[in-house]
Amino acid sequence: MINYEEELKKFHPSMDVNEAEDAIYSRDLTDVTDILKEMLKEEKKNKRQGNS
Repeated sequence: MINYEEELKKFHPSMDVNEAEDAIYSRDLTDVTDILKEMLKEEKKNKRQGNS
């Protein structure tokens, strides 16, 4: 049987949408696009130096 008093003690309210958005956007995450940009930049640098 569910003990509602115990369950209420465990309850933590979820973040407000604005708080969640701030938490997500404040992190500096590298995604595939960032990796591809870096790879292209390195490739161009190597071609200019004749190391292709």
